[in-house]
Amino acid sequence: MIHAAYADMRSRLRQAARMSCARHVCVLVICIATLGCSQPAPASAPIAPEGFINVPGGKVFYKTMGGGDRTPLLLLHGGPGGRSCAFEVLGELATDRRVIRYDQLGSGLSDRPNDLALWRTERFVDELDAVRKALDLRDVHILGHSWGGTLATEYLLTRTQLGVRSVILSSPLISTPRWLADTRRLRTTLPQDVQAALNRCEAVETADDPACVAANEVFEEHFVRGARTLPAVAACEGVTSGDPVYRHMWGAGEFTSTGVLRDYDRSDRLGELTLPVLLLAGRHDEATPETIADFQRRVPGARMQVLENSAHATYRTETAAYVKIVRAFLDDVERNPR
Repeated sequence: MIHAAYADMRSRLRQAARMSCARHVCVLVICIATLGCSQPAPASAPIAPEGFINVPGGKVFYKTMGGGDRTPLLLLHGGPGGRSCAFEVLGELATDRRVIRYDQLGSGLSDRPNDLALWRTERFVDELDAVRKALDLRDVHILGHSWGGTLATEYLLTRTQLGVRSVILSSPLISTPRWLADTRRLRTTLPQDVQAALNRCEAVETADDPACVAANEVFEEHFVRGARTLPAVAACEGVTSGDPVYRHMWGAGEFTSTGVLRDYDRSDRLGELTLPVLLLAGRHDEATPETIADFQRRVPGARMQVLENSAHATYRTETAAYVKIVRAFLDDVERNPR
């Protein structure tokens, strides 16, 4: 009797399920315990061209330029504490792919939490991973400029290289000792009065002195901007950098690092990069071509290009040449995958 009743119950449930499925145009699912219909999973919502992403510590602003079916390019700005708005000049790279920039936490249009514990390289790696997941960048190229090159290197060496089709390290900080040695050598090429002022300005307590600011401006004109001023970028109007992040992670000035990056050095691990790598530098860059060439030799198969008329701000001062170099590299990587 129990078996007969159970069989009769299953028969009636099957009939009810078929009728329900017919009404809702769904797939019949029969289980001994329960019977019913499973609705199709809703399509994932399209990713907005700009907005905010939850990351460890707050929300970061992102913006997508262009579109297309080719592998997206993710841009990492410098600093620490810089802003991504100047990457708008690279819009020509977005004719056949998404090109995405984002303001790292603490700068630009992103949240600015008042918590020094957040300004660690490891947290920025977590942030990059969160951005990549939120924007569905399973396959991606990464371009990091200056500190952005540090972040890209750290991500690839400590988190993952999976799905990253290539990396472009643009005037990167890979070794703080090398960076400081280069900047100190470069300042010896400046006029004696500027050198004397910069020598007095290495201490944190003197960094904001007007004479120190003026002397540092001379250094930046020669080796950072490569010009007295850079052309304005409309997207940067009203968008500021995050000086507290810079000071906590680096220090008060270019020539002395007192922050968490003071001992940073990944030069001995560059050989662990197994993806296509392009290194870029300006001829008059504070990330000197000689040092960048040494980094290139440490990465199997890495390529390098020097922009002859630039200092550190290569993509601002030689934008057309920069775009041409990057586009050719990406095209080659996609035509000839490893």
